[in-house]
Amino acid sequence: MFTIFLKEINIFFSSLIGYIALAVFFLITGLFLWIFPDTSLLEYGYATLDYLFILAPWIFMFLIPAITMRSFAEEIKSGTIELLATRPITDLQIIMGKYFASFVLVIFALLPTLLYFYTIYSLGSPVGNIDTGAVWGSYIGLFLLAACFVAIGIFASALTSNQIVAFILAVFLCFFFYQAFDYLSKLNIFYATFDNIVELIGINAHYTSISRGVVDTRDVVYFLSFISIFILLTKTVLESRKW
Repeated sequence: MFTIFLKEINIFFSSLIGYIALAVFFLITGLFLWIFPDTSLLEYGYATLDYLFILAPWIFMFLIPAITMRSFAEEIKSGTIELLATRPITDLQIIMGKYFASFVLVIFALLPTLLYFYTIYSLGSPVGNIDTGAVWGSYIGLFLLAACFVAIGIFASALTSNQIVAFILAVFLCFFFYQAFDYLSKLNIFYATFDNIVELIGINAHYTSISRGVVDTRDVVYFLSFISIFILLTKTVLESRKW
């Protein structure tokens, strides 16, 4: 598993696309948080990073599928997936190696945003006048959200040999599980109790809950369960190719 992990990291950073993906994330968040007047933190007049945690999931919907789309699609297209299958390594180890490599790349994309936190922390009046607990809770929520999107992206990549199809499918699934259940719960087509249940099926409700600064065990269990389900689905897809 560790060998596959290192291989995926090396492939990503040996290509210009990898650096472009990370730079685009940092550029877009920078423009929205510091340049565009409607969302600029300098114009807001209050020490907060809320805009970052509202914006980041929507950027992740495109960034993470771009990172994961080649994970299995390229292996299937080139035929190297059969070569991997003959190695003394299980399908789950292959999946986890690729999963953790993609997740680490997303963490690399998030690390520079700590500069935003330091800047806001320093610009506060007085210095440090920012809800640090809410910020770190939001970062935890963002890491868990990213972990879910990576699991979706890996699954989508295992379904096809076409990277573009894998990208589009992953974007759709990320959007669906992040936002669609919120929309459905607000249509009032169910009883109030069922509306709440429908909302809790989606990722956004749990991400919003953690972003308040309180890490609820139920939210953590939800994220871990969601990730496990998509990893198991990916394993099933890979095993089905041997039938």
